[in-house]
Amino acid sequence: MGILSWIIFGALAGWIASIIMGKNASMGALANIVVGIIGAFIGGLVMNLIGGNGVTGFNLSSFLIALLGSVILLAIVNLFSNRKES
Repeated sequence: MGILSWIIFGALAGWIASIIMGKNASMGALANIVVGIIGAFIGGLVMNLIGGNGVTGFNLSSFLIALLGSVILLAIVNLFSNRKES
């Protein structure tokens, strides 16, 4: 995948993950892109650990893996940000 594909892929995965996690109002486009790209990496690692394929291109299975990784990333961020507020 080219850099533009990664940006679009990351933006979509990050945006949907932020909606799922209830963070959409506090995140901008750049944050969604970063979360989606890092989430794709995390999702790929998780899938490789359980014996599956990681992100293999611009397709539905790769999108779902990136979405899973993005949700995991946002959950970890929420865990640490909630700990600081207490």
